[in-house]
Amino acid sequence: TILMQMREQVNQAMEEADVIIFLMDGRSGLTHEDIEIAEILRRLEKPVFFVINKIDSLKQENLAYEFYRLGMEKIYTISALHGLGMGELMDDVSGHFPPALTDREEEDRIKIAVIGKPNVGKSSLVNKILGYERTIVNPMPGTTRDAIDTPFTLNDREYLLIDTAGIRRKSRVYPGLEKFSIIQAVKAVSRCDVALIVIDAKEGVTDQDVKIAGLAFERGVVCVFVVNKWDRVEKDRDTAGKYVKEIKDKAKFLEFAPVIFVSALTGQRVRKLFDIVNTAYCQYSKRVNTPELNRKVREFLSLNPPPRYQNRANSVSYVTQVSVKPPTFVFFFREPKAIHFSYERFLVNQIRETFGFADVPLRIIFRKKTSSLIC
Repeated sequence: TILMQMREQVNQAMEEADVIIFLMDGRSGLTHEDIEIAEILRRLEKPVFFVINKIDSLKQENLAYEFYRLGMEKIYTISALHGLGMGELMDDVSGHFPPALTDREEEDRIKIAVIGKPNVGKSSLVNKILGYERTIVNPMPGTTRDAIDTPFTLNDREYLLIDTAGIRRKSRVYPGLEKFSIIQAVKAVSRCDVALIVIDAKEGVTDQDVKIAGLAFERGVVCVFVVNKWDRVEKDRDTAGKYVKEIKDKAKFLEFAPVIFVSALTGQRVRKLFDIVNTAYCQYSKRVNTPELNRKVREFLSLNPPPRYQNRANSVSYVTQVSVKPPTFVFFFREPKAIHFSYERFLVNQIRETFGFADVPLRIIFRKKTSSLIC
């Protein structure tokens, strides 16, 4: 049942935690459940902070006295609502935190967000990747409420896996907790490097799947379509090809995105996901040498030069890559406003093919060349 799964999640969280805060309700007083939990926590060889909440003023401090029956030397009284006592608590808690990752270590870790509609198997996929029940899996939509971060290592490479709440159509989203969950899911996309867009193979590609893919594309992250529940589909030689075509047709803006067919239930091809993720991330963080970039660009521009502007050549004086994640290139034109979107698409495709950016989004910026840039 879901209650048993919740208990397992609590036990697992205590095992993984560096510090534990045991929060009790000052207004309700000491309960039998509080005493049971305190007994469990005593057996853990970890720092545990016993905290009484809802002590909203100094006059209510006496509500905390009975909690000393638990036999603890120190009990913290706080008001989460008003912030009373939080400073002392967090000062003491933070003193037990392990050293933070360096900027370099954090930068090298590949951040992967698992996104999609409710009940497409996101949490099941996360659990299968990790090899244990990290998140609760239940047929009831909305089981995952917050974005759940899990760092892990695979083949000596560091990853951060982010499980997110299912994103429903706006018209079906209830205000309050569900809306907050979706906001957190969208934020998770903004801070990831790779978005695994999970699709239910039984349902096929829906408009909502395409909208979710659009959220990831707009944020410039690597997108991988993960068609889950592939074991439940009756297949022939053409089934996979038809699925790929349907995805590419409906999400034309992501025609470059890889597609993989998996089963989170059986584990089919789940490990192969990381071949795709690693290859795409390598492209996503790749930087092209400026002299090589300009030499190659001049080669393909000579075969298809930019359309003329006011009966004069609209030449490119210089090209440079200004950033990675996503790879972003700046072209200096005589008149950037005259560049048609079809020619921009040509430039994107040429850069993609020439420099090996087959699976990732690219950004191109057009700027007006100045006299100092003219060759």
